[in-house]
Amino acid sequence: MKYLFVMVCFVCSMLSQAQQKQDPWKDSQLMDPALLASRIVKNKTKDIVIISVGPEAIIKGSVDIGPTHEPENLEKLRNYLKDIPKNKEIVIYCGCCPFVKCPNIRPAFNLLMEMGFKNAKLLNLPKNIKTDWLDKDYPTND
Repeated sequence: MKYLFVMVCFVCSMLSQAQQKQDPWKDSQLMDPALLASRIVKNKTKDIVIISVGPEAIIKGSVDIGPTHEPENLEKLRNYLKDIPKNKEIVIYCGCCPFVKCPNIRPAFNLLMEMGFKNAKLLNLPKNIKTDWLDKDYPTND
């Protein structure tokens, strides 16, 4: 029984590592929150689309799509993106929980890749929206 438990733990660990290696984004596609906050403060966001794919659009100027682990919201995202040029800078974020556990960012980012967006970014909120955005007093929707 002890051997079985050890094997189950090993398999779970390997699956978790495999999930992390299968993230659809590259490190170069992660956007630093300080950079986005600076662009918002300086009103330099006319060439960027900021989309919340989580429970709430907290970041100033972002579009609220809703949690994209839900098929209807993923379809809502698809419809929203259909008329946006493929070279437009698109930044998505969720922030509900750490990246490794987030059910929303992978389906949304995969959709961006599937639709051919060349300048897709994921806002780098590795912990959550509170720690990585709100606690730093970055701009929010009022």
